[in-house]
Amino acid sequence: MKLVLASGNAGKLAEIRKILTGSGIALVAQSELGIADTEETGRSFVENAILKARHAAHAAGLPALGDDSGICVDALGGAPGLLSARYAGAHGNAAANIARLMDALRAVPDAQRTAHFHCTIVLLRHADDPAPLIAEGRWHGTILHSPRGDKGFGYDPVFRPDDGGGLSAAELDAVTKNRISHRGLALARLREMCARGH
Repeated sequence: MKLVLASGNAGKLAEIRKILTGSGIALVAQSELGIADTEETGRSFVENAILKARHAAHAAGLPALGDDSGICVDALGGAPGLLSARYAGAHGNAAANIARLMDALRAVPDAQRTAHFHCTIVLLRHADDPAPLIAEGRWHGTILHSPRGDKGFGYDPVFRPDDGGGLSAAELDAVTKNRISHRGLALARLREMCARGH
């Protein structure tokens, strides 16, 4: 099955391609087809993932996979949340986003630095699919005081998952990360749904 991924994020594309290896799904990024990002006007991860997937499916004439994800920090009332990619203003500036997060949590003690990554994956079989498949995953952990590691992307260097053996998400090898991460969990659920014929 050929799907268009409703994202131009290179890190996300590489991660999803790795996780879907052997699934029979061939992913093509919307950017490779000349499709621009759509505006994320939804008020939830689900709404944004559907908006992205519909936009890509309409433009490409293919089934589409939409992914909306972010990091939710308890001490910040769930922020950055939906605004994770543009927390510092410019979209996708990971260093600036991390710097703003570090600043916001400067006086917050370790015990109150809990957070989770959230990922919503939506599969539309066609642009007007009235019943998209929706799978979600959460990855719980804490926010570190400074970045560690050079793998992964986004907020990975400052997120220490509860199930990561004390390593930051950016210190984990790709196989481990893809098995336990929010995106890995969401895609595993989506694969199960597809296998059951939903």
